[in-house]
Amino acid sequence: MKKVSLVSLLFASAIPLFAQRVVDENGSTLHLYPDKSNAVWGQAHAPAARGGGQPLINHGGPTITSAKVVSIFWGTEWGTQSNPSALANDILGFFAQFGTTPEYKTITQYSGIQLTSLSQTYMVDTVNPPTAVSDTAIQNEVIKYLGSHTFDNSTIYEVFLPSTSYSTSGNSSSCGGPNLQYCAYHGNFSWNGHDVKYSSMPYPSCSGCQWTGWTTGQNFDHFACHETREAVTDPDLNAWYDRRGQEADDKCAWSPNPFIGTGGYGYQYEWSNADGGCVKTK
Repeated sequence: MKKVSLVSLLFASAIPLFAQRVVDENGSTLHLYPDKSNAVWGQAHAPAARGGGQPLINHGGPTITSAKVVSIFWGTEWGTQSNPSALANDILGFFAQFGTTPEYKTITQYSGIQLTSLSQTYMVDTVNPPTAVSDTAIQNEVIKYLGSHTFDNSTIYEVFLPSTSYSTSGNSSSCGGPNLQYCAYHGNFSWNGHDVKYSSMPYPSCSGCQWTGWTTGQNFDHFACHETREAVTDPDLNAWYDRRGQEADDKCAWSPNPFIGTGGYGYQYEWSNADGGCVKTK
């Protein structure tokens, strides 16, 4: 039986909230987070766009001190293994440099996390996903990759969906689905005795998951920045988060404004305990 913990759904709803945890249809614990409009609502009721001013608390769980990323591009829209699409290459370029940037350095204050080469390792799966992609399907796509590759405990396996698909979680969905509630999420599950860290990265095809004037690649960068840093600082949902359950990137998502940073890629602000607020870089 799989034990699963999903965290940091970028949440889009008419209900104003900071963060909630719910249980998915497959027993996953979900950590929901507001989209742009709800994040603005929340910041209007919190001091100076500083995540309520509450520090992250070390709850004793592990972090990923020297992380890696494997990008799994699902569907023919992403090209082929030997010839990835331009968008896939843009995302790989982001990961190639992200782990050594000042934007990543913001999390090195937490539990010995180090600057690291996240790598450009990837797989293009040319079997198209279904239109509606459940979390179980996302996990199975990661398992498909692991069936022919060695598992690494410090790796986050990030599954990118094409524009023809959307992610689902119970009655909720990402862009393109019937009930927009989130933009992306990260989590972990148990497989063959391993703790597998992963994320679901749906296509940012709607205004609730886009920043004005940004390219599709920059919007993907933004969510890869968010989910990767949170997977590093809180991979098992028991490490760094504040008293309301917000993780490092939750506290600064959408406000202050996301920005174009190192390499021309899209980023968001990050909570810094050392600074007592949201910062671009360290």
